[in-house]
Amino acid sequence: MNTKIVSGLLLALCAIGIWQVTIIPESTMYSEVGPILAPSVVIGALTILGIIYLLTSLKGKSPDCIESEEDVPLEGGNQRVFYFLVSGMLFILLVKPIGFLIPATICGVGVAKAFDAPLNIKTISICLSITLAFWGLFSALLGVDLGPLLKLPF
Repeated sequence: MNTKIVSGLLLALCAIGIWQVTIIPESTMYSEVGPILAPSVVIGALTILGIIYLLTSLKGKSPDCIESEEDVPLEGGNQRVFYFLVSGMLFILLVKPIGFLIPATICGVGVAKAFDAPLNIKTISICLSITLAFWGLFSALLGVDLGPLLKLPF
């Protein structure tokens, strides 16, 4: 697929994201971080990156491995997508019953595996530390309800 088409599709998705952010209802409770701030920052950053990608595509400076004869996509694309999607689905399914820590760590390990990280104690410990940092930042410091860090069955 041409990089101009991809950048146009990305900007169309950004437009949908901007529209979705504008229809998020305001919170009736005062909070340092409302329900609109984080999505607005994310969609704003993605829109800026999409515009930059479109401009580089129009100038012909965006690399495209399909147009290059010596570059080929990495093998195992289906397996990478599988790791990525399954780990995300496990997060969604497990976060309510067992808390944030274990599902987010599993999700991080799955995403790392999708990007060819080895499944070892180093990868797990890095994902665990990122999970703890995110939960500490958002839930403990900013007051965003991510749920409990860990739900114990007893």
